[in-house]
Amino acid sequence: MSDQVRVLVIDDSALMRKLIPQIIERDPAIKVVGTAMDGEFGLRKVEELQPHVVTLDLDMPRMDGMETLRHIMRSHRIPVIMVSAMTTAGANSTFKALGLGAFDFVAKPKDAAQARMDEIGAELIQKIKAAAKTKMPAAPAGLAEEKRVDKPLIKPKVLAQKLIAVGISTGGPNALQYMLSQLPGDFPAAIVVVQHMPEGFTDMFARRLDESCAIDVKEAQSGDLLLAGRALICPGNRHIRVRRMTLGNMVVLSDEERVNGHRPSADVLFHSTAAEFGPHAIGLIMTGMGEDGAEGLGAMRRAGALTIAQDEQSCVVFGMPKAAIDRGHAQRTVSLEMLANTLVAQSSPSKQYAVRS
Repeated sequence: MSDQVRVLVIDDSALMRKLIPQIIERDPAIKVVGTAMDGEFGLRKVEELQPHVVTLDLDMPRMDGMETLRHIMRSHRIPVIMVSAMTTAGANSTFKALGLGAFDFVAKPKDAAQARMDEIGAELIQKIKAAAKTKMPAAPAGLAEEKRVDKPLIKPKVLAQKLIAVGISTGGPNALQYMLSQLPGDFPAAIVVVQHMPEGFTDMFARRLDESCAIDVKEAQSGDLLLAGRALICPGNRHIRVRRMTLGNMVVLSDEERVNGHRPSADVLFHSTAAEFGPHAIGLIMTGMGEDGAEGLGAMRRAGALTIAQDEQSCVVFGMPKAAIDRGHAQRTVSLEMLANTLVAQSSPSKQYAVRS
């Protein structure tokens, strides 16, 4: 097939160099044009084979994945999908790689046997196809340029009267870092985020966001209160709902079945936000593959909430926002650059907040 997606696999593990091609070539739209055992060989094969997409291991001899990624981003601008170990160190390196311009990542199972790799096969195929259709930006922005923010040691806990519910997927780490880092520390609303991300990565993600944002950011736990100026990131492999309670509004986590193929699912968050907060909420759907969150955003709109979709030009993948827009569920379409300003204006119309640059 002349329109096949040409993939180069770079991994120091001989087993992975065998398994990844076997798994992704089950889809006739994908062709593995070569493999390489480290970054130096990989860069030569990028020049020689001109792949559309590269899958890249992080931990390799001679030239590791991070340095290889820098070279690819600087000289070739080819979409790169990181194959990351499910460890704390692996998560930290993955977010650095996303900041350097990697398209996305998949979490490598601790036991990289055929059966375990099959579990991530569909995800990897889906991301390879999405990456091949993506126009790479001129230069990556986001986590690579993050700055540590000094926060007051003691911050008053104020129960939020307004909730911003966010659904986001591919391209999310950089987009969230960009948006949340522009919000002021005294932002008056609470934020709850469903980011499609594997279990074991969301805690590190929240910690990195917290270091670069004036608002507080943490991985959510059941019973966490919805506080003004705090964003809660749903843990990987859990669903999150919001609840109005006498002693304070809070989030509740659950292990129910996947929705739209996802856990967490933005639809679960959005439907609960519609039911519990009605017009006292904002629904925001951002960059990502698929249609998760579209119907839930519609429920929020019908309940009187303001509903916003990120615009196509600033999305890494326009799938999730497009699904909501096409169904008429998004009242406004806003660029990533203007999202923070929009949220500030809509969260506290009686008070002007200066958005941090």
